[in-house]
Amino acid sequence: MRTVTTPDEARRLIGEMRERGGTVGFVPTMGALHAGHESLVRMARERTDIVVSSIFVNPRQFGPGEDFERYPRMIERDSAALERLGCDVLFVPARGSIYSGDDRTTITIAGLGDRLCGASRPGHFEGVLLVVAKLFNVVRPDAAFFGQKDAQQAVIIQRMTADLDMPVRIYIGPTVREPDGLAMSSRNAYLEPGARERAPAMRRGLLEAMEVVRRGERDARAAERIVRDRMREAGFEVEYAEVVDPATMEPVGRIDGIVLIAAAGRLGRTRLIDNIALRVEGGDVAETLLEFPGWSRYEW
Repeated sequence: MRTVTTPDEARRLIGEMRERGGTVGFVPTMGALHAGHESLVRMARERTDIVVSSIFVNPRQFGPGEDFERYPRMIERDSAALERLGCDVLFVPARGSIYSGDDRTTITIAGLGDRLCGASRPGHFEGVLLVVAKLFNVVRPDAAFFGQKDAQQAVIIQRMTADLDMPVRIYIGPTVREPDGLAMSSRNAYLEPGARERAPAMRRGLLEAMEVVRRGERDARAAERIVRDRMREAGFEVEYAEVVDPATMEPVGRIDGIVLIAAAGRLGRTRLIDNIALRVEGGDVAETLLEFPGWSRYEW
């Protein structure tokens, strides 16, 4: 694995590798890698010829009072893990090589970024989209890989690539979980032992909501109440528990077609998110991944 630290180095190295033939797969991360990140690197290894990953704790996606300063940074451990997984190039830029200090461009996806996590974290998705666009311009991948745990982020990135005609296919990987069901996240390390024991209640609420849908419930508010109640019983400060159309992030009244049941809340100082995406067709209910390749005019 080759490690580069500037956009010019990354462009040059990846360009040379591409000239020798093959497709480029990209897994952008903020480091503190866990099994969820590792699953995306494996997906990239299976689907593309050259695997590139980046580690950059993006200040633009953290709001005032959030955890930018204490976000875990463990570059040596992460680098060893990526090399073990067969990553070919690791891009570890400094802040000054990504942002000039005079940047004035923003990227906003109307509507999609205003609700759910966007409502409680103003500017968050603008920060995500800007850094992803910048990284795509450096790496120029054929495919990029994101996790379903961050479902709203994944959908918004797909919308950006489609709307801006970026020639990159977005693949979504399923959420990877701890044995008790808690979605893997770098922020799980913040949880105190008592809170960690209660954290899987969010997942249990989502599973219970899915089960009532399988038994025939189609009222979105009923499903939301189940998730909210289970979270509150476990001591969560509930931020949201909603059933939405994943293509628009707008709330739905009736559960039909493809829906996203998404939740967010805090246990102490730690903010957790999770979701289930369902495909509901008549009496058939199944989990699904939120991939929208049909949005793009780019030919795959």
